[in-house]
Amino acid sequence: MCVKHVATKWLFLAVIVAAIILIVMSDAADMLSLSYIQEHQQMLEMQFARHPWIFMLGYIATYIVVTALSIPGATILTLLGGFIFGLVNGVVAVSFASTIGASLAFLLSRFLFKDWVEAKYAKALKIINKGIDNEGAFYLFAMRLMPLFPFFMVNILCGLTRIRLWVFFVVSQVGMLPATIIYVFAGTQLATIKQLSDITSPGMLGALMLLGVLPLLAKKMVEVIRKSRILKPYEKPDDFDYNLIVIGGGAAGLVSSYIAATVKAKILLIEKHHMGGDCLNTGCVPSKTFIRSAKLLHDIARAEEFGLDKIRPKANFKQVMQRVRQSVKAIEPHDSVERYTALGVECANAYADILDPYHVQIEDRVVSTRSIIIATGATPNVPPIEGLEDINYVTSDTIWDLEVLPKEFVVLGGGAIGCELAQSFSRLGSKVTIIEATDQLLPKEDVWVSEALVERYKSEGITVLTDHTLVRCRSGGVVVHNSEGHEFVLGCDVLLIALGRRANISGFGLENLPIEYNDDGTIQVNAYMQTNIPMIYACGDVAGPYQFTHMAAHQAWYASVNALFGVFKRFKVDYSVVPVVIYSDPMVARVGVNQKQAQDDGVEYEVTEYDISDLDRAIIEGHAYGKVEVITKKGKDHILGVTIVATQADTMLAPWVMAMKYKLGLNKLLSTIVAYPTWSEASKYVAGVWRQARKPQKLLNVIAWYHRRRRRQ
Repeated sequence: MCVKHVATKWLFLAVIVAAIILIVMSDAADMLSLSYIQEHQQMLEMQFARHPWIFMLGYIATYIVVTALSIPGATILTLLGGFIFGLVNGVVAVSFASTIGASLAFLLSRFLFKDWVEAKYAKALKIINKGIDNEGAFYLFAMRLMPLFPFFMVNILCGLTRIRLWVFFVVSQVGMLPATIIYVFAGTQLATIKQLSDITSPGMLGALMLLGVLPLLAKKMVEVIRKSRILKPYEKPDDFDYNLIVIGGGAAGLVSSYIAATVKAKILLIEKHHMGGDCLNTGCVPSKTFIRSAKLLHDIARAEEFGLDKIRPKANFKQVMQRVRQSVKAIEPHDSVERYTALGVECANAYADILDPYHVQIEDRVVSTRSIIIATGATPNVPPIEGLEDINYVTSDTIWDLEVLPKEFVVLGGGAIGCELAQSFSRLGSKVTIIEATDQLLPKEDVWVSEALVERYKSEGITVLTDHTLVRCRSGGVVVHNSEGHEFVLGCDVLLIALGRRANISGFGLENLPIEYNDDGTIQVNAYMQTNIPMIYACGDVAGPYQFTHMAAHQAWYASVNALFGVFKRFKVDYSVVPVVIYSDPMVARVGVNQKQAQDDGVEYEVTEYDISDLDRAIIEGHAYGKVEVITKKGKDHILGVTIVATQADTMLAPWVMAMKYKLGLNKLLSTIVAYPTWSEASKYVAGVWRQARKPQKLLNVIAWYHRRRRRQ
């Protein structure tokens, strides 16, 4: 940008600022008040009667200047328009004056700030402009109808985008019209207010009611317009075969179906593979069964620590995997077709194909439905790695097909799945190496959590390579780069790729619909688990943001209830208290924020810690290691988050989830009776540490003086 152009902008901005300061500091600012209008009612009416056209043109010019310069007072001027000109003339004058002024503010913002904003916030503006290109007019219309942002802010913000001026003018003219009519009508009633009791006049009450219901009416209007725009290409059936069709028989789909059946809706559940989804077949159930076998083997090897004869146990890998399959089989009936059929759910083991928002094809038949819930889960993410076909690699889905314990087991990814399975395979006898690209295991957790796990893993013979990347595979090994650029080879019988999971969004007809997605590939839903297509909902891993079984079940309640009863009442999903457990040993359990998140959010907080090595039950059981860390609001006992590293962290977390859900502070926990000796005592002890650090020293000094006096009597 040339220096002359920049100087022109600065000069222009200086003139505008000077003009605003002069207006605000002059008597003109006092004229933009309700009291001034009422005090000078007769004078204003007289001026209008003498020179109606001059007065109206002066009014319009004033309105344009106030709006263009974003000076407070547009609302008062709107009321004045109704007060002086009446409803019809007032609406005409205000409507055109406000739109012209808004357009000038739009142009000023674009001239003065657009280049600077584009240079400084190019990435963010690119996303906004993409939305503007797709639905800019509609979003502007929605903002004009609903006062989500102040009037002047909409003008300025739109100037920074690439929305066209004529689109801005036309949409603003139409979008602001309902509010203009109501405010002008309210202005026509100002003349009736001579005393306080006049506020209860029918006209004034009507104006106030219209002002009150405008946001609700506008919100409803936007919803109706959006819905009609999206559904216009599709033909709505006269009758429906089902109230709800659920696609996916995992945790989210099963809970959705269960709730719908409970309230007597006619429901069809479609699952193309196995009922129970990932959790039952390849996720929680097999992995926790596997982890239990590995932990038991590890504990037996510690027999001497408990006064028992030394034992040298050896894993029978085939039998361990057989036990995994037995656990799955034992739990299968809970998620079976037979059970859900008995509950009133029609189940179909087939591929679904969504044809439009109302119709789903199942093999050779097409059925209609009021609503659809997408609960198709997620699949392990396998990135393109050179030479991957030359090595035996598995994911969290396929690892359960192994029949021989690998001698050299390499885990790519230091997240929850990678950490859990790495430790278990090591305990069963594999030589294990974890490769993590970031500088710590469990990158979302605080550093101390990662350090605690790394210390334990190294003591058990696991090699942990943080700040390392796997660059390619070859027969019998993988090639790794470290942060210094050095390259070396690791022997590898089996490579576990544990790099997160991607949403299953293809293969069932979403390609036929204008569904919106998040940047991570999950389906975009609102606070009601509703997609941009009103009658289609999504929940569980396919929707995010949390890929946990318990979160899938949590979201499913909101999705099903809103899908079935949203016409009467809708419920916003509650993410305020989300527990997370990583089943390593020691376990890592957390609810709420940790220090890393609190710092990122700019929250002022305090940290209270309790060392598990001091807990009697931990000492008794031979697991006296770990820590409880509580994040509280600065100066208060309000709990923001809790992180626990301990062998029994999963059960220890429960009281903290309850406390945060129902806003119980540390003082309440301190006054709770907890059985001895239990792991749950840690919650009371950490509250005691918090209280001890905040003891009222001055009061205690007075009490000490009192006791000294008592001893002398």
